[in-house]
Amino acid sequence: MLQERRSNANQDLINAENEAEAKETERLTAEEQRKVELRRRIFGYSIFANKTFEPNPNLNIATPRDYTIGPDDVLDIYIYGYAQVSYENTLVNRDGYITLPRAGSIYVNGKTIEEVRKILIDKLSTFIPGLLGSGGRAQSTLMVTLGRVRSINVFVTGEVINPGSYTLTSLSSAFNALYLAGGPNEIGTFRDVRVVRNGKVASRMDLYDLLMNGTTKGDIRLQDNDNIIVGVYKERVDLKGEVKRPGLFEVLPEENLSTVLEYAGGFSDYAYTEKVSIRRPTSRERRIIEVREPGFASFDLKNGDEIEVQVILDRFENLVSIQGSVMRPGEFSIDGSPTLKKLIENADGLREDAFTGRGNIIRTNEDLSVVNISFNVADIINGTAEDIELKRLDVVNITSKFDLAEPAYVHIQGEVNTPDTGEGDGVYPYMANMTLEDVILKAGGFKEAAKASQVEVVRRKRDINILAADAQISETHTFDVSRDLNLRKDGKEFFLQPYDEIIVRRAPNYREQEFVSIEGEILNPGYYGITSKNEKISDVIKRSGGLTDLAYPDGATLVRMVVITQSEAQQKTETLNNLANDVKKGSFDVQVQERSEQLIGINLEKILRNPGSNEDLIIQEGDIIRVPKRLETVLVQGELLYPTTVKYTRGMSFLDYVSQAGGFTRKSLKRSAYVKYPNGSIDRTRKFLAFNVYPKVEPGSEIYVPIKSGAEITAQQALQQGVSITSTLFTLILSVLAFRNLR
Repeated sequence: MLQERRSNANQDLINAENEAEAKETERLTAEEQRKVELRRRIFGYSIFANKTFEPNPNLNIATPRDYTIGPDDVLDIYIYGYAQVSYENTLVNRDGYITLPRAGSIYVNGKTIEEVRKILIDKLSTFIPGLLGSGGRAQSTLMVTLGRVRSINVFVTGEVINPGSYTLTSLSSAFNALYLAGGPNEIGTFRDVRVVRNGKVASRMDLYDLLMNGTTKGDIRLQDNDNIIVGVYKERVDLKGEVKRPGLFEVLPEENLSTVLEYAGGFSDYAYTEKVSIRRPTSRERRIIEVREPGFASFDLKNGDEIEVQVILDRFENLVSIQGSVMRPGEFSIDGSPTLKKLIENADGLREDAFTGRGNIIRTNEDLSVVNISFNVADIINGTAEDIELKRLDVVNITSKFDLAEPAYVHIQGEVNTPDTGEGDGVYPYMANMTLEDVILKAGGFKEAAKASQVEVVRRKRDINILAADAQISETHTFDVSRDLNLRKDGKEFFLQPYDEIIVRRAPNYREQEFVSIEGEILNPGYYGITSKNEKISDVIKRSGGLTDLAYPDGATLVRMVVITQSEAQQKTETLNNLANDVKKGSFDVQVQERSEQLIGINLEKILRNPGSNEDLIIQEGDIIRVPKRLETVLVQGELLYPTTVKYTRGMSFLDYVSQAGGFTRKSLKRSAYVKYPNGSIDRTRKFLAFNVYPKVEPGSEIYVPIKSGAEITAQQALQQGVSITSTLFTLILSVLAFRNLR
């Protein structure tokens, strides 16, 4: 658990660092972003960009023998052997002296550790015995180590990311300082980093030696006021394409194309090594130079060269392939399979299902045109026909006998358990000597409802008399199959033929249980099984114990699930769309579903009063009889000023309820208003002379007022139409009078 928490904490830290880096990158200007992208392509920059190690040297290392001592260094001096003496925390003062008891002040500034050790032996040997050997090995040994190193101040200048002054320990090297400064920038050199000391160049460092060989030649230990200078690169080339490390490489005058490829790690696995393209800038324009592989080591590069290593062609120079009915289809070398017979032998020969009468070779010519070459497979194998010499990219096809035959199957449908095999509903591959019982067994056996005594096999005819009008087109065979499907001992099995259709019908006297549901104000609501084909609503209500005292029989509803086919739904939709187009006023939605619940209005009070009457419907599977509680409201909705629910009051008319909903609007289609009763039945508004006769409202009813379709005519439009009609009439009258006067 602790390890997991540490891992999560480390991952959170990494994610936070990545987010911080992403935000910093977004903050950069376009020019800075361009410089960052350029630096990332420079070979060697990643060692400065990925700060994964501490640039300061480890202070716990052994004291270097060539370390130069200076002011503020602290020395630990130990003498062991014959004499045991120690001088710890001995400080080198500003003047370069250390002070020891009895020995006094000793000058050590600018001396190495080894030189100081010899000086101390000479100074201390006068009063510490055994430091100087007399004719042999010394009896006492003196050791000088660094207790604490001093700090030095150095400068990093030139083309670096962060030039400036840096404070380091005296154990730091030139590379440590360069690392703190972020390394060379986008125009800085990696090949000539100078360390200037006291006005003179003390060392030169080539960072490529560190990158390629791991050597630190020129990486000297720094002293106070040293200056690390990074100049501008002189020659740099851009290597792209199929190499292991593409990027920008700095080259020295004595280096060539082969050297740059070595810096890049060599070619990648799919590089085109025969030729390299170089785009070189001139004083006026650019030119392309193609260098072949033997000239890589002698080709001198220039500043600005773009070297491109292309990928090899995605094609084979010696490929032939064979496919089809052979043991090992695939691709082969034409060198090992120069002829057709040899290629078949290398593919481990033909399979048992190979069709040996004909094969073919698909050959691609030099102009990329394709030709077909046919051959007799058996003759080539037996050597009775001349072998065919293959060419590059030839494709040999050996056909299987199964490919030349239509897949044979048998099909079973009806009352079996698992007819679906994945290939199709009840489709099984045909096999020789397959019997009727075999297929029924594959299909999982009979269902309980199956009529096993009348299983029919329909067999196709293959010799139909096409001239006869009454020609037989199929054969039918009927069998009484035992449900145990045991192998018949008399041997009189019926063998199937390809494409036989097996039909297992449902037994006519078999019937699964059917149920209806009674909901609402019933003494014992729930599911009830249908006991007879002609069982009616009154029978089920009686079995359920009857209605409760709060039941509202007039609002009882029969919900019946109606299922229609897809073609019936499409036809019904088209019919309703045509009716909708013929409607001059008003509108309705056309929504036809293949499976829907339909409310059937029933008069439960009459049914219970007179069981078995015409009102008493025969119930069906899935029917739901709903008997609501006594209703006391009326829902008024549609194109009204304020659709709402109103308390039912005996004696109130249709218009009274509409008035309580704010009344009609100008868009109300009054003559099409209707009432939906609690039992699902609907009554519409009727017309008598010029008056609307609205339906009666009962408790629990729903009043619907539809909206007029089309744009409403304003008063100004009505006035304009009236004026236009009047003008037309006056014009017509004047024309008639004028015509009569002329006569």
